[in-house]
Amino acid sequence: MRPIIFSKMDFSHSNLFGYIEDLQELTIIERPVRRSLKTPEEIERLTVDEELSDIERAVFLLSSGQDIQGTSVVANLPVLMRQNPAETLRRVLPKIREVLHVAGVEMQLTAAVSFLTVLQEESVSIHTYSHSFLHIILQNVEHRDAGVSNAWLETLLAVIEALPKETVRHEILNPLVSKAQLSQTLQSRLVSCKIMGKVANKFEAHIVKREVLPLVKSLCQDVEYEVRTCMCRQLEHVARGIGTELTKTVVLPELVELARDEGSSVRLAAFETLVNLLDMFDADDRSQTVLPLVKSFCEKSFKADESILVSLSFHLGKLCNGLYGIFTPEQHLRFLEFYKKLSTLGLQQENGHNDNQLHLQTLEQEKKYISVRKNCAYNFPAMIVFVDPKNFNLELYSIFFCLCHDPEVPVRYTMAISFFEVAKLLNSDVYTIHKELVTLLQDESLEVLDALVGHLPEILELMTNGGENSGSESKLLSIPDLIPALTTAEQRAATSLKWRTHEKLLQKYACLPHIISSDQIYYRFLHRMLTIILTNNVLPVQKAAARTLCVYLRYNRKQEQRHEVIQKLIEQLGQGKSYWNRLRFLDTCEFIMELFSKSFFCKYFFLPVLELTHDPVANVRMKLCCLLPKVKSTLKIPTDKHLLQQLELCIRKLLCQEKDKDVLTIVKRTVLELDRMEISVDAFQKRFYENDLLDQEKETQEQLLLEMEQLEKEKQKNEGRSTNINDKMLEKKRRDSKTSSVLAKSINLSVSGSSSGTSVGKEEKKSKLVRSQSFSTQVLHPKYTNIDKCPNKSSATAYTSSVSGMGKSCMLSFSDDSFRTHSSGNSGNAAFTSSSSRNLFNSADQKNSGNKESQSRKMSIIQLVPEWEGGMGQSEDAGSSEFQWDWHMFCVPFL
Repeated sequence: MRPIIFSKMDFSHSNLFGYIEDLQELTIIERPVRRSLKTPEEIERLTVDEELSDIERAVFLLSSGQDIQGTSVVANLPVLMRQNPAETLRRVLPKIREVLHVAGVEMQLTAAVSFLTVLQEESVSIHTYSHSFLHIILQNVEHRDAGVSNAWLETLLAVIEALPKETVRHEILNPLVSKAQLSQTLQSRLVSCKIMGKVANKFEAHIVKREVLPLVKSLCQDVEYEVRTCMCRQLEHVARGIGTELTKTVVLPELVELARDEGSSVRLAAFETLVNLLDMFDADDRSQTVLPLVKSFCEKSFKADESILVSLSFHLGKLCNGLYGIFTPEQHLRFLEFYKKLSTLGLQQENGHNDNQLHLQTLEQEKKYISVRKNCAYNFPAMIVFVDPKNFNLELYSIFFCLCHDPEVPVRYTMAISFFEVAKLLNSDVYTIHKELVTLLQDESLEVLDALVGHLPEILELMTNGGENSGSESKLLSIPDLIPALTTAEQRAATSLKWRTHEKLLQKYACLPHIISSDQIYYRFLHRMLTIILTNNVLPVQKAAARTLCVYLRYNRKQEQRHEVIQKLIEQLGQGKSYWNRLRFLDTCEFIMELFSKSFFCKYFFLPVLELTHDPVANVRMKLCCLLPKVKSTLKIPTDKHLLQQLELCIRKLLCQEKDKDVLTIVKRTVLELDRMEISVDAFQKRFYENDLLDQEKETQEQLLLEMEQLEKEKQKNEGRSTNINDKMLEKKRRDSKTSSVLAKSINLSVSGSSSGTSVGKEEKKSKLVRSQSFSTQVLHPKYTNIDKCPNKSSATAYTSSVSGMGKSCMLSFSDDSFRTHSSGNSGNAAFTSSSSRNLFNSADQKNSGNKESQSRKMSIIQLVPEWEGGMGQSEDAGSSEFQWDWHMFCVPFL
């Protein structure tokens, strides 16, 4: 090890003086620590007798205590009012009134809040409150500190709403006349403006017109722009109180004058008040008065008065829809272009649209432009209504794209919040914004993702089901890139420190079974949920993943996959090495009981849960004991009698063998609760009717999933068989086509060698032969291709033996119902024109429909033989060496 070399210290006069200064600084640092210690006198003065009551202690602290103790008493005033209102009003409140004259800002703010709390809790009647508290509030409303004054003013405005009209008129309105004069202070006049707006809604219109409106006009003409601005913002409340007529004759002229004020804040207040009062103006006022003012505001916003730009962008959606009925097409287009310009404000240089502007934007301008674009994002749903959703692609999609890809997070955050509203408005055209949904899901900012996740289930449902007129192809094509975006969003949330966003995302992903297929969920999401349960360290996230996994398991359509997941839950959670995993298994079982039927839980999870009664960790046993009442509620008697016995056996073992005191206490409490429980039976009971009905619905749905899976398997199996049989039939058809020419030559030879007297019969035989050949070469419908499944093989065998005298090995199996079905579907290829054969088939139908025995059905089929023999007898004798009839092709399978 190298030795540490200390530099040689210089004790010269100058350096020694520097060392002394450093030591003095150290002593200065230590002085506050020493001074913070209380002297015995201070401790004695701060000590309060413990035997004093709450009222006496409050009075003592207000009289001789320090400020912090008095503030504590004022903060505790609502509690004292609840406990002993009479003594508090008699002894404590007067002391508070005295102290507030010289109190600091902290005690003043605390008192304003406490007075408001007493009013809201209604600890005393409103008459008592106005008598005891109102004067203290009015005295402190005009405090010299602006923050304290505003706090007391908020309390006063809340009190005005609760006070009777007469009290407001005498105690507040009458003194207000003098307070609003120019001779009063600026603070007094500002307070008067706010009180005017609250009082205007308290009285009838004629009283407001006579007593309030003169003061309003006076304050609107005040020499101070702060007073004019404040009164202008209160004109909305005044207008609501006096009605439409007085608003048109009194308020509107004042607003027009204030809109042309020299102060920018006054003009801004006038503009916002005009927008908020649009619904109170008729069409003439809107077109002749409001619209010209709005147009002038829009023109000046980019040129001389940028201060109104942020407010204009915020109210533009409301403004456009409020004036929609009076816009000409040119004005409509003009306001739309103005909105588009605001939506890209500040991005021109980045996008290369304004290369002539070489000067750099100041920081304030950048902040202002970001606020403008954020407001445009906020107003985007309103602008869709303004242009009509049908014109979205043409008019607004480019702006929507720009706002979703804006470089600033607040803009994209606002778009994520309003995305659901946009999707609802687009309805059938919602598929057009799917790419932007994917973009926001993959946004680098988790704030944007958190804002989007709030309505994610509704958005995804609209994406997959909302586009009814868009065609199925576009919807199907939109899903593949949606699934990677969802998985990416979850992984980004998992790797961040914002676990609440991750929890929220997992909860919302429970909607996916209604959006995508079961296989997609199984391979892309289900195993991910299990991994989160096993590896994540945040309990709310684990529980959210467990519940979502149970939802996925609930809607999984393959029994093999369900069994695999259940096995993993039991082995990796219920039998896991970590006690934490076993606790999560119990949480998962709670979700299973919530989402699945009782029979499902009893079949797969009942016994694994009971096995945890032997868990070596006390916390697991404690949680299990708390869960046992829910476990017992899943049993049905007498079906689950053996499970009930297992439950009782486990409880006895816990009572006898449990050594942990806390667990034993919970076990005893659980035993009492289990004894009071009533077990449901298989049949419905009135007491449990709703629960039993709900459980039956769950069980029916689970059974339906199994049946659907079985049907899908059979369908796939039949499709495979039909493919194989079709291949064989096509091969046979090719072989038959080769022999058709030989058959044709044989027919010609037999016709030429016969006498003229038998030519008609031979032509008839020829036609029958051709029909039989055409029938034999047809490919059967897949439903009837499985000849091995023919249920009447005995009939076919009997018929084969009956026709063996014809010198041919023939097999003919006819089921009349199946034959009719098959022949009706292939009437052009397998129809027999012979009237005798049709009559015989009909006679066979009648015998089958009469539900005869199998022997009678055999006989009815054998009766067909003479007709066939009579029709083909000559052909059999004449050309037995040339004709080899393939009777096997006439075997029609039974359904």
